[in-house]
Amino acid sequence: MKKFYLSLIIPMFLLMSLCSAQRTIINSEDWRDVYSAMLYSNLQGETADFLVSDKHATLILNAIPKTESIKAFNSKKNPFIIGYESILENRGYSAEEFVYDSFNLQLAGLLDVSNFIIVDDSYGYNAVSVAPYAIASESFVLFADRTNIGQVDDFLSGIVVNNLIIYGHVDREVKDTLQKYNPEIINIDGDRFLNNIEIVKKYQEIKHSKQAVLTNGEFIEKEIMSGVEPVLFIGTNNVPDTIKEYIQGSEIDIGILIGNELVGTATSIRRDVGISVFVKFAQGARDPKGAISQVEALDMFYLPTYILNIEVDSIKYNKATSMLEVSVKNTEDQAVYFKGTYSLTDSSGFKQTIGDISPIFLDGNELKTITYDVEPMAEGKITGDVYIIYGESKGSMEKVLDTSFEIETVEILDECDIKINNLIYDKRGKSFYVEIENIADITCYADVELVDVLLDGELKNLGSEDIVEINPGKKVKSRIRADLDEVDIEDNEIIKGKVHYGQRENALINIKEFQFELVLKGFDYWTFTLILVIIALLILIYLKRRKNKQKRSS
Repeated sequence: MKKFYLSLIIPMFLLMSLCSAQRTIINSEDWRDVYSAMLYSNLQGETADFLVSDKHATLILNAIPKTESIKAFNSKKNPFIIGYESILENRGYSAEEFVYDSFNLQLAGLLDVSNFIIVDDSYGYNAVSVAPYAIASESFVLFADRTNIGQVDDFLSGIVVNNLIIYGHVDREVKDTLQKYNPEIINIDGDRFLNNIEIVKKYQEIKHSKQAVLTNGEFIEKEIMSGVEPVLFIGTNNVPDTIKEYIQGSEIDIGILIGNELVGTATSIRRDVGISVFVKFAQGARDPKGAISQVEALDMFYLPTYILNIEVDSIKYNKATSMLEVSVKNTEDQAVYFKGTYSLTDSSGFKQTIGDISPIFLDGNELKTITYDVEPMAEGKITGDVYIIYGESKGSMEKVLDTSFEIETVEILDECDIKINNLIYDKRGKSFYVEIENIADITCYADVELVDVLLDGELKNLGSEDIVEINPGKKVKSRIRADLDEVDIEDNEIIKGKVHYGQRENALINIKEFQFELVLKGFDYWTFTLILVIIALLILIYLKRRKNKQKRSS
């Protein structure tokens, strides 16, 4: 008899669960809305899905039982589909519609949480990185930059804030405004892989997960937002050494790769680190056709990304100097760091390999020529295999350029020589100026790079606006734009850098390094004199007009 009652109670309990089940569907084209609503739902312990197109609005319903009630979170400005509530009701669902202008702050106000993580929405991968920790620590992620920090501060000022983390790069105004909350700052030189490791460590202090999601941080997916396991960034084409080293020393022994775009990188992790890797790349078809049920791609909401791309412009063997000249071009606005390996074979079959020990800075849209000492090579055809890793920071070289090249032979002696006279910083013009003097008898070209300038707590390399042309015996000032506040000026008492120069504008094969104390631009007497002259002229014009007016009135 007891068994009968027990068997009766279980199906009744299941029926009650089904009847009370609730699901959220997010109807917005804005990734920030999707992210905020997914985070909100998971913190509430509710199931959530998101639309990725207008057609997806009905397709997604094929996998949702009619017993579930649906909350439709609709964007007022950017919905995929209008009138979604009526569509849901016509399909037999109990539905309720909620329309939001700004999901992020509005949903934050509906939660009873006192822990927050601040990220800049310019870097979507940072939001992906912190999502599992946010769920594990019952924190909500707020997007903040210089344009909305006032609203974010107003919101935080009206509630109790126990813990606040500022994650990744944010505007200086954001940091300054939020100092009163005594935030923990996680930002290691703007390196997204090092930052990712730090937040995974914090997650592991709470959950001690044996597995991690492997991704590049470029999309939102349900498991990523679930908080069940941490998210580890593995890069697009290359796994940074810092990630490999962390995995080897951690509790993680299983990787869950989301999507099949990074299979090559995940294979590298399995081979080099020794963990098991499982690939989650599809789901059951919600609109199957034919006798056999098909599968379809995972629901992924892609985030805006920074485009990084470099290419080899030319490779030349200079017989006169026994040097290899490799010219690398950055085709995008975003600065990168790169390290190259070059395997050469001459016409006699002689092989040699050279490359970079440390990462090389390449500013946006810049062409830079790097030289390497090589053994003399035989006359005739020379070929080379090029393997370059590159990325947005020294520790984030996740992309790969793998190609072959036919190497041109030249015979040129570069007779340029320069003297680096001084460096000043112009606070009004927000720029460094480096004075370079041509002490050779031929026209020279120069390009300036400042190394490890500490800006807003991050070490950065900065490049000059343009390559400058310097005639024999002349001096020019190369301009490097940089916005330093008073704290930055105090942090950079010494400025280090290097000048790439040469007699060919597209092959600056010489380098001179420099180091100067930071000197601020003094009072500009010429500008002051000009202002005085203008004021004097205005006074004279005024007096003359007044005199003429008095004559007419008399």
